[in-house]
Amino acid sequence: MAVASGVVAQPLFRAPVGTRDLLPPESARRRRLVAVFADLAERTGFGLLESPIFEDLGVFQRLGADNEVVTKELFEFFDKGDPPRHLALRPELTASVCRAFAEHRPTQPWKIWYSGPQFRYERPQAGRYRQFDQVGVETLGTDDPHADVEVIGLGLRFYEALGMKQVRLLINSLGDATSRPAYDAALAAYLRSRRDELSEQSQITLERNPLRVLDSKREQDQPVIAEAPVMADFLSGESAEHFVAVRAGLDSLDAAYEVSPRLVRGLDYYTRTTFEFVADALDTAQNAVGGGGRYDGLVEDLGGPATPGIGFALGVDRILLACDAEGTFAAAPAPVEVFVVDTAGGQSAAVLCDRLRQAGLGVDRAFDGRSMKAQMKRADRSGAAVAVIIGPDEQAEGAVTVRDMRPGGGQRQVASDDVVSAVTEILAEEA
Repeated sequence: MAVASGVVAQPLFRAPVGTRDLLPPESARRRRLVAVFADLAERTGFGLLESPIFEDLGVFQRLGADNEVVTKELFEFFDKGDPPRHLALRPELTASVCRAFAEHRPTQPWKIWYSGPQFRYERPQAGRYRQFDQVGVETLGTDDPHADVEVIGLGLRFYEALGMKQVRLLINSLGDATSRPAYDAALAAYLRSRRDELSEQSQITLERNPLRVLDSKREQDQPVIAEAPVMADFLSGESAEHFVAVRAGLDSLDAAYEVSPRLVRGLDYYTRTTFEFVADALDTAQNAVGGGGRYDGLVEDLGGPATPGIGFALGVDRILLACDAEGTFAAAPAPVEVFVVDTAGGQSAAVLCDRLRQAGLGVDRAFDGRSMKAQMKRADRSGAAVAVIIGPDEQAEGAVTVRDMRPGGGQRQVASDDVVSAVTEILAEEA
């Protein structure tokens, strides 16, 4: 596009659809959320796993050949190898965790936590993006129901740590290899008998995976789903005992929960325990803020030994929306405690900032030789509790002026060598 001067204007590039830039202070809020989760996870014995954001396509095809995540939502590409390798950006992290377990064979039980971006090509909406962040945990190598209780309990404690009070826990059992075939057959027969009452989308889903129809939130499907067979009537003795033990463990923690007999999860690898965390503060049908369950066959599908697993993934975007709705876990102000105001020029401000930062203080300053008035306005906007001022007179005397920025706060001149103690004294009084 030409402009009057004859210079061609460059296009204004924007973030791709379904993604966005996270600016301060929201970016700091998200980092703080991950820090809260990391603290709880590590105090529960989970170590951090960092895995690649892309994997061999086959890793994610194990999520289910008829699953929409695999058939519609993967970001796939070929690399520059010879021959090219077919890869995909990770749409979730459990499969990557199981691939890492199968590859490295760590000591069992293997308890890890993770955080980071996932990628799905789906329609963006509130709290749902094509690049989205999750935090989660996985425990591999034990089918003890107490491991299920520990994982679920960690999720509940995390929401509590964020100040959330309107989160409900829904639990169910999806049975095992013994009980699932009979249930799947009964469910498919029932849904086909009422196929014409289902929405067009669910009729398509029915042909691919009848179980996934139960996950529909469409109003038209609800009467049919409400009368569908429930897995509880088909559980094997072993699965039923496992579910009873999980419920007893949650009861021992005084953890409130609801048994939701038609609860299923969005991925096909789940068996036995499945659960979901629902935020009632979100006034929308899409109010799940996390969930998970057992996946006792996934490691074997990825080339490892038969290994039971249990875990969850929690959606950061939707959690923060729920926090906003509850008025909790607000973005914190920038951690600037001291603002250096320099009207002397030279290196004095740089030296002062460095000295104060080495003392562990949050310090900012102005640039471009601005006036005292402009710099003091900037200091006020920064939220700093203390301003350290150095002008030509202070510089000549080897001193600085330390100003308490609180209403009614005073100021005094101190030797440059005493600036750290003078500042920390004011900060201690404010604390």
